[in-house]
Amino acid sequence: VASRSEEPLGASQQVTSGRHRRRRRERGLACGLRRPPASAAMAAAAATARGSNARQLQRLAGICRHLQPASRGPIPRCVRSCAVSSTASSEAGFRAWIVDSHKGKLKSRAIQQFRDVSELPRQDPRANVTVRVSYSDLNYKDAMIIQGQHGVCKGFPIVPGIDFSGVVEQSDSPMWRPGDEVVLTGNKIGQHFDGGWSGCCRVQAEWLVRKPSSFSLEECMAIGTAGFTAMQMVMHLEAFGGMSPSSSGHVLVTGAGGGVGSAAVALLAKLGYHVVASTGRSEELGNYLRSLGAAEVIGRLDGDGRKQPLQAQRWSHVVDTVGGTTLSTALAQTKFMGSVAAVGVAAGGVLDTTVYPFVLRGIRLLGVDSTLPWNVEGFDDDPAAWEKYRQERLVIWQRLEQDLPRERLREMHTATVELDEVPSWSDRLLAGKVTGRVVVRV
Repeated sequence: VASRSEEPLGASQQVTSGRHRRRRRERGLACGLRRPPASAAMAAAAATARGSNARQLQRLAGICRHLQPASRGPIPRCVRSCAVSSTASSEAGFRAWIVDSHKGKLKSRAIQQFRDVSELPRQDPRANVTVRVSYSDLNYKDAMIIQGQHGVCKGFPIVPGIDFSGVVEQSDSPMWRPGDEVVLTGNKIGQHFDGGWSGCCRVQAEWLVRKPSSFSLEECMAIGTAGFTAMQMVMHLEAFGGMSPSSSGHVLVTGAGGGVGSAAVALLAKLGYHVVASTGRSEELGNYLRSLGAAEVIGRLDGDGRKQPLQAQRWSHVVDTVGGTTLSTALAQTKFMGSVAAVGVAAGGVLDTTVYPFVLRGIRLLGVDSTLPWNVEGFDDDPAAWEKYRQERLVIWQRLEQDLPRERLREMHTATVELDEVPSWSDRLLAGKVTGRVVVRV
């Protein structure tokens, strides 16, 4: 059983009132069992394992008497082992990136050492599962946040990292047990709450999914939000855009060299589509994109979607990861009754077009957001909607297991880097010099 590192409390300081007990539970404990053991006997076993002195033992036993009934049987060996291992991990502490910024100007960023998840700056008060993070990844949003750019996260200071994979260390929810391997994407971690660039992360149980058996924890982060979003875009084009291998012609992927674009190329090729990969680095990335399954590799789209809103019809469907003029041009070139799934803003957030592609060609523009929030402030407050989003999340991971070949995932996996390498890789990503996916070892 782990607790915050403190000097032993005297008798007058022992936690005996309901107010103090509630405060202690709300604080959370460091990457270990948050609630004391079920009996004074269990407390004695855990304290002995830590080499605790008599006063510490007295303190733990007193807390246990207030929170749980007396033990009704011997302490299981697995519980004793869990208590010892959890204590060791919490006492070892963990590292996390802390970024602070004001009005878009970076004030500070550094890797800091922590002993307790409650010490992190932006914790979710509804979180009920603590995860020891193994891997995170580098996404466009992460790169913006570590540079202190505004408009991406709810506030500073914060721990970046919108994804992570790891092992459950403590759970107040019956959904998870210590030792479970889990993955988290979306739900605004790293934006509203502290994210995955931390050795420990505490989140709501429903945000987690069980690690797919086909992928390792590292491979899950090679997929991350980018691969998850690509799969979601394909599914939305199938469900709402009329896309199918038997009836579709050429499918365009813009920004094909990036994380979402690379995953989209691999997924669409596996599903049997004729994929045309568009990138500003067509000569440099041609072989890479063909290895992912692209049938053709072209440069950036030519034309102006506003001045020429109805151009030659070239694409049955489009996966756009770029936005801006690229998206408006893609709309102008999409065939009658075709569809476009849009997710990116790398070329800007302004869509400069007209209504003509929609009213004269019946083009369907599908916005895609992989947040799929469960009980996140600012989103739907209907539990039925939360469950709907969670079920979509589970189906997307099932489809990734089915439709993303491991060999193509390895092609997409550019590098696994250490925490202290993240700033330089972020600079490269924002400059458009990173291909595929970058995993962060935490």
